[in-house]
Amino acid sequence: MTSYTLQASREWWSQRWLELLDSYRFKKRLERARNYARQGNVLSIEFKGAKVLAKVQGSEVEPYKVSLSLDSFTDEEWGYVIETMSKRSLFAAKLLAGEMPQNIEEVFTANGLSLFPFTLSDVHSKCSCPDKANPCKHIGAIYYQLGDRFSEDPFVLFQLRGRTKEQIISDLRKLRGAKSETNTSKKSDIQPTVSHRSSSINLSSFWEYHEPLDSSLVVIVPSSSETVLDVLGTIPIAKTDEDVVNVNDLVMKYLDTVYKNVSQQAVLAAMNVGSN
Repeated sequence: MTSYTLQASREWWSQRWLELLDSYRFKKRLERARNYARQGNVLSIEFKGAKVLAKVQGSEVEPYKVSLSLDSFTDEEWGYVIETMSKRSLFAAKLLAGEMPQNIEEVFTANGLSLFPFTLSDVHSKCSCPDKANPCKHIGAIYYQLGDRFSEDPFVLFQLRGRTKEQIISDLRKLRGAKSETNTSKKSDIQPTVSHRSSSINLSSFWEYHEPLDSSLVVIVPSSSETVLDVLGTIPIAKTDEDVVNVNDLVMKYLDTVYKNVSQQAVLAAMNVGSN
């Protein structure tokens, strides 16, 4: 197993891409392609819209030119996909954290689309080398390099389908913003029920928040090692002569345990695995 396969296998979406190439029956050709990718024969890779353009150094003095692309989705199709994503905020949160949701394909299949190509014939590739086989070792090297690119940035896969990371995030923000404005206008004439002067606070709903959050801006992560207790410092509890133990230490240790448990439960509740 090569370093490229090892690295890509850490993320399922990269492995899914490489499995497509591994289905190619000419294994010797794939071995040469892996060597090209590993030994630095790929001189450059750049995107021109949704198409990948690359230069691969072969046996000749001049490097070969390689192009690779998938069928892009239309603006209408991407509109449906983004709308479906906006309804499942956890997808946007994971993507912004650099992780591809395990069931991301559900968003595309729900709209009659497939994020990943089914076969190599679904990948449009061309090389300037004289080899008539496709993929040749130069194209194969680009396949492996793209596997690494997907590991580093899952949005690269979306770009092959016609949408950049910036476009997806912008569309999500606009859609979520429009929904927030709609909900705000509907509730604009509702009078608040909490009066600070009269202290008529409903404690049972004090910590609830029912307004929609902008899923494109929210990333759920565990709290850092530093807690509010660390920031506030030790609680100044008066000590009496009868105290056998340090009361401050006992109280702080107890509060630290409570805070960590609450923090963990909050993350689990926020993730809300069982819902959309």
